[in-house]
Amino acid sequence: MALLDLIGVSKAYESKKILDGIDFSIREGERVAIIAKNGGGKSTLMKICMGVLDFDDGRRIVQNGVRIEMLDQNPQFTEGVSVKEAIENELKALKAARERYDLLSMQLAEDFENKALVEEHAQLGTFLDTHNAWSLDDKVERILQEFQLKAYENRPVAMLSGGEQRRVALAGLLLKKPDILLLDEPTNHLDVYMVEFLEQYLLREKFTLLFISHDRYFLDNIATRSVEIEEGKLRSFKGGYSDYIRQKEALLQSMQKSHETLLKLLKSEEEWLNRGVKARLKRNEGRKQRVMQMREEAKKNPSVIRRMKLELEREKKSFQNEKMLNRKKMLFEIEDISIALGGKRLIDHFSLRILQRDKIAIVGKNGAGKSTLLKILLGDVKPDSGKVKRGDFTIGYFDQQRAMLDDDKSLIETFCPNGGDRVDVRGKNLHVYGYLKNFLFPKEHLDKKVGVLSGGEKNRVALALLFTKKYDCLILDEPTNDLDIATINILEEYLQSFDGALIFVSHDRYFVDKIAQKLLIFRGEGQVEESYQSYSEYLEIEKELRGLEDFSRAMEEKPKEEPKRERNRSVKLSYREKMDYEALPAKMEALEEKIEALNGCLSDPACYQERGLQALHEELQDAEAAYEEMVERFLEIEEKIETLGITV
Repeated sequence: MALLDLIGVSKAYESKKILDGIDFSIREGERVAIIAKNGGGKSTLMKICMGVLDFDDGRRIVQNGVRIEMLDQNPQFTEGVSVKEAIENELKALKAARERYDLLSMQLAEDFENKALVEEHAQLGTFLDTHNAWSLDDKVERILQEFQLKAYENRPVAMLSGGEQRRVALAGLLLKKPDILLLDEPTNHLDVYMVEFLEQYLLREKFTLLFISHDRYFLDNIATRSVEIEEGKLRSFKGGYSDYIRQKEALLQSMQKSHETLLKLLKSEEEWLNRGVKARLKRNEGRKQRVMQMREEAKKNPSVIRRMKLELEREKKSFQNEKMLNRKKMLFEIEDISIALGGKRLIDHFSLRILQRDKIAIVGKNGAGKSTLLKILLGDVKPDSGKVKRGDFTIGYFDQQRAMLDDDKSLIETFCPNGGDRVDVRGKNLHVYGYLKNFLFPKEHLDKKVGVLSGGEKNRVALALLFTKKYDCLILDEPTNDLDIATINILEEYLQSFDGALIFVSHDRYFVDKIAQKLLIFRGEGQVEESYQSYSEYLEIEKELRGLEDFSRAMEEKPKEEPKRERNRSVKLSYREKMDYEALPAKMEALEEKIEALNGCLSDPACYQERGLQALHEELQDAEAAYEEMVERFLEIEEKIETLGITV
């Protein structure tokens, strides 16, 4: 039984439909990831599930007693409360249940036949088992340590940074363990070690989870199911991100095959329509209507397939290892630098040469000194000892404060400060809309002020602006934060084609694996380790995403011409032709229904999980091939009837 159901739910903002009659449910123990572009409906679906956002149509059904809680992007705390108090405040119900359970245990020792006490005692035991609430004090200590909050446990929450406050809120929710936990980008502001702890905790405690994340390894490791929102519709896929990509490709191949069959059939039907057949007028009118419907479908399908193919091809590009050049231009020479801040040693006697075309990811725990190294390279911070030699070259810098943006300027003023509507991008003169379209901005955004954009949109603007400049070296601090997966794919394409040096800080394991050739690992206590391993190998993550193979056929390939059949010159139909002509319409109609049902099953997770995606795909191919043969046979007989004027 589902804990939560949405039935026929629709939601629109002004004229844009975000959700269009979707059905969604979540069962106990499921961990469901929501995948969509920014603005595609991820947060809308989550807020409707939470019950804090009204919808236009449909129903929301929550089973009795089911508690749903959500991690707020900007959590609010009682004024003056300390970090530890804030976490323990979330556990009051669990602690009260434990105290009541212990009291009942003592009472039952003297009155073990009291049925009411026995029943309440059993219910409380089940409740504590479900929430694993037997050793809460130990769990509070553990989570304070793992989320690097122990040093602040007695400090007022209001004095912490926004990222630290989110960790406090997340810690409380994890220990509280609601029946359904909703998490929106839970790995933001967590270093990779915190993310690993979070993954292990969610799996060990068997959470029922609905979540949004751009961390594709987190999606792979956690999700039991992925739901994609596209053009207001919901499509479900079993498993995590890798499974989603594989199943999406199978679905795309099926759509492509169906479209090729449709074009072939439409060509035959168009030829029939052009002959102006007059016989059997009632049947022909219906057939003409089907031709018109097929025309509309044939127009719509290529754009849908082309968009899906483009998104998949971006995912299929695997990390390309460039051979190290023997001679490269020296950009930075770091000689034996050390630095400590606030009594904490961040970098201890570290040396490094950074060369032209190096792609270096700086990784490690929060507060280990990663951003400090970037500031040393930029010249904003001087090391306590040692020196940094810098060559003559230009640097482009991206940080979370987006200092290069002016909130009072529109997009077109930002990219064309001297007027006009053209922008130079790496030697190419492009229309500003044509360029910004690559960063998923619609044309109507050109006149919008930067200040009214969301955080994710501002990051897209900052990255797009950065790539219009000519730099020898890019330094990026957490470039994937607040970006959806589609935008991160675009960012990856630009960085992979960038021929200068790239130095970046990121906790996104997938992104680091895809871009970096070398790691600088901040291990703590000033130790910085240089490594040529992939990030996932270094962290001993077992699951690695496999690249998809290139599609063998172009999306716009036209159907091959069918060889013309030699006409049967008999003046009457054979017995077999008569039998086929009478029987084929019903058989074709039955196959049409079967093909429609199979396509419906491919869009229904409960159906394709039961029957198997590959088996369904093969059955659909067989049905389409049989249908095509029947159509050709029927058209062949009908052409003979029309050509020879045979009366049936």
